[in-house]
Amino acid sequence: MSPPILSISAVTKTYKGGFTALQPIDLAIERGEIFALLGPNGAGKTTLISIVCGTVAMTSGQVLVDGHDTRTSYRTARSMIGLVPQEIALDIFATIWDTVVFSRGLFGKPPNPAYIESLLRDLSLWDKRDSRVIELSGGMKRRVMIAKALSHEPELLFLDEPTAGVDVALRRDMWALVRRLRDTGVTVILTTHYIDEAEEMADRVGVIDGGRLLLVERTAQLMRKLGKRRLTLVLQRPMATIPPELDGWPVELAADGQQLVYSFDANAEDTGIPTLLRLLGEKGIDFKDLDTSRTSLEDIFVRLVERVA
Repeated sequence: MSPPILSISAVTKTYKGGFTALQPIDLAIERGEIFALLGPNGAGKTTLISIVCGTVAMTSGQVLVDGHDTRTSYRTARSMIGLVPQEIALDIFATIWDTVVFSRGLFGKPPNPAYIESLLRDLSLWDKRDSRVIELSGGMKRRVMIAKALSHEPELLFLDEPTAGVDVALRRDMWALVRRLRDTGVTVILTTHYIDEAEEMADRVGVIDGGRLLLVERTAQLMRKLGKRRLTLVLQRPMATIPPELDGWPVELAADGQQLVYSFDANAEDTGIPTLLRLLGEKGIDFKDLDTSRTSLEDIFVRLVERVA
C-alpha cells in the first residue's frame, strides 16, 4: 500500500491569548481520494487547512505532503498543494487568462497554454477568458479561484466551502469537476456545510468540532453504522397526539398528524416493524400507505456533535 499523500500527526494550534483552536489532530489522506471535513462554524476546519497550506503556523505536530515536511521542505510541499479559500481574492482588473497564467508562474511552472485552455474549458470559463474579473458574477469568480488553484497542476487540492453562496447548477458543475479531478489522480479535501455534498461525493468523512476530530469513517460505513431507517405510515385519519399504547416506541407525528414516523435500526435482527403494525391494527389505527427511508448524513452529524457537547 502506498504511503498517504497527506499525513497530519499530533497537530495543535493555540493562539497567544490562550485560545486552543485545534486539539491534537491525527489524520492520513490516501492518494486519489475525496475526503470531506464536516463541522460547524468555528470547529477548526479552516485552521487545519491553513496549517497544512502554511498560512498559519502550528503550535506543535508535523505535516507531511507526499513525505515532504511542511516546515523543513515548505516550498516543495506547498508546490504540491492547490487551495481554494472561502474568500474570493482576485485582481478585479486582470483578465481570467492572465490571472490563471500568472498564478502558474508563481509556482515556477513553465508556460503551458494547452493545459490552461483545457482547465478553463473544464470550468466553463474559456469563452470568458478575455473578460476582466470585475465583469464576472460571483459564481464565475468562484470558478476562477478554482482555476487559479489548479494552474500549477497540484496533486492535492483543498476546497474550503467551495460552493457556499453559489447556485445549485454551479454546485453540480463543481461536483462533476471534482470527480474528474479525482479520475486524473488529484486528491481532493473539501470542507462543507452542505451535508449532501459530503454524502454524495466523499469517499471518507471526518467530523470536527471544538478543535477535535470526532471520527473519520468511510461514508458508506458511517451510514451503515450510525444511520437509522424510518418507516413512515400515511394515516387514514390524522392524529392530534400519539396514543398512550405507543409510549416507549420511537415514533413521532409528522405532516400535521397525517403521518406516523417510526425510527429503527436496519441492522437489528428484530426491527420491531411487525410488532408495531400488529399493535396499530389492534388499536384500529389504519394507514393507507407506507414508505421506508434512511436517515441522512446530516442527522448523523447533528447527533454526533450533540453527543460530544
